[in-house]
Amino acid sequence: MTVRQAARRRRSAVQPRQFDTAAAQGSLQTIASPAGAALTGVTEVRDGDKVESMKKGFYTIMAAQFFSSLADNALLIAAIALLTELHSPQWMTPLLKLFFVLSYVILAAFVGAFADSMPKGRVMLITNAIKVVGCAIMMFGLHPLLAYGVVGFGAAAYSPAKYGILTELLPPEKLVLANGWIEGLTVGSIILGTVVGGALISVHVSDILMRLDLPWINTGIDTPAEAAMVVIMLFYVIASVFNLFIPDTGARYPQQEKNPIKLIAEFGDCFLALWRDKLGQISLAVTTLFWGVGATLQFIVLKWAEKSLGLNLSQGALLQAVVAVGVAVGAIAAAARIPLRKSLSVLPFGVAMGVTVMIMAFYTKDAMPQVTLNILGMNMPLYMAIAYVFLMLVGAMSGYFVVPMNALLQHRGHVLLSAGHSIAVQNFNENVSVLLMLCLYALLIKLNVPIGVVIIALGLFICLTMMLVIKLHKYNMRAFNSLAMIGEDKHH
Repeated sequence: MTVRQAARRRRSAVQPRQFDTAAAQGSLQTIASPAGAALTGVTEVRDGDKVESMKKGFYTIMAAQFFSSLADNALLIAAIALLTELHSPQWMTPLLKLFFVLSYVILAAFVGAFADSMPKGRVMLITNAIKVVGCAIMMFGLHPLLAYGVVGFGAAAYSPAKYGILTELLPPEKLVLANGWIEGLTVGSIILGTVVGGALISVHVSDILMRLDLPWINTGIDTPAEAAMVVIMLFYVIASVFNLFIPDTGARYPQQEKNPIKLIAEFGDCFLALWRDKLGQISLAVTTLFWGVGATLQFIVLKWAEKSLGLNLSQGALLQAVVAVGVAVGAIAAAARIPLRKSLSVLPFGVAMGVTVMIMAFYTKDAMPQVTLNILGMNMPLYMAIAYVFLMLVGAMSGYFVVPMNALLQHRGHVLLSAGHSIAVQNFNENVSVLLMLCLYALLIKLNVPIGVVIIALGLFICLTMMLVIKLHKYNMRAFNSLAMIGEDKHH
């Protein structure tokens, strides 16, 4: 099969089977308040039973994603605590995330075909079960890096199904709003997962868990981190239960290739198709940058909290949650204000985020007067209140510019490729960025580079990269009005 034939095969991929496309496009139009009216304002849709079923399906997808993501983030905090209990060197901590995302890169050529080989709900169930296994083997003695890598294996295969199902359900103009809801909920799970992880490893909660008269007390689980993992595994199980009730959208794809060499070649075609597309290359560059920066910033915040604010791991985890609150606010604002056709207007917010990150390097608890504020009946030092507001601002800017870019990339991927393949290409690029930036960060920590220098370098990198992306977009626009491609139908 030639490259052109393979491309045509992918572009004509979705074959509805006993599936009402109009009902699918209206599936979110009647979601209950506040989303329902905001999505289109349509209040009456034919075939109400099918629409109601799809509405429940969207809620089920969101619930499954919430609990699975919550468990992932709680497990990260527990794994960091476990490394501390094992007296591992500090540079090993960011490698946890590296092992997690390694599967996204190694399996990129295969997970797209796997996601398109069966209904997406079934894919999500299988891959969530892999996460359960990863959590269990970490709890019973496998090194945290290797065990968290197994969880990453499940997550890598989970992602194309999670995002691919949106393009099967929705028309292009609904993708920004749907992504706003999905990203907002995902960020909510990050917030709660980080807080839960920090709470579970705290002295007070871990003592309670270890005193409980439960069967696992006598099975080799005798540290706070291991006890936390028992609770975390329950969240994965809850996600699996929701996976069972995700409806079949009816979208079907041609028989997926099973030859690994051909799958890699096909993935290469998809990779080039998105990077050559004038809109795909811009949105892919931005999301690739965002995920690399976001993963690194997750560990930088913990180190900054320790060095500049004098906080321990459990307290620093709360700061990660504050950043996530900001991302959720920015994501929701973008969903409400930015239609798909204006998605590229948010690019300058990426530059602003880089500048704001650099300011973070100069902020310490000693820079503020020792004043205590009373906020909603709670006493809080002034330096902590300012840190919360500052980190929330960083998160809000990142959420505001990445959600429209993510929706635009999904749209172009769906037009050019297929749901599973396009998300696999996106994951590959984003997680290569995560791997490279985490390796660089681990090296800087090993070389004892001050955290302030690391933060300034990261902020400069964000600013320069985003300015180059903006310049590339302007160059593309001079050659061809690429904005006219936004909203076009899938190629046949």
